[in-house]
Amino acid sequence: MRKKLYGNAVTPACGICGNGRRSFDGKVILCLRRGVVDPSARCRKFVYDPLLRIPYTQPTLGTYSEEEFKLE
Repeated sequence: MRKKLYGNAVTPACGICGNGRRSFDGKVILCLRRGVVDPSARCRKFVYDPLLRIPYTQPTLGTYSEEEFKLE
């Protein structure tokens, strides 16, 4: 069996479902099946769409000086 994108264990949520679209304000999902729903809601007609996934932001790196990397 082929491994799916982002693993086989994707938690169903309307925020990443192919049947719904995010509203203009981004607080609710406009679902074709259930109407206006919360992004964390789920139903039996869940279809995973990896393009709707919002990736986590990377932490910013601290600033370092050349003195910290100098060997004595």
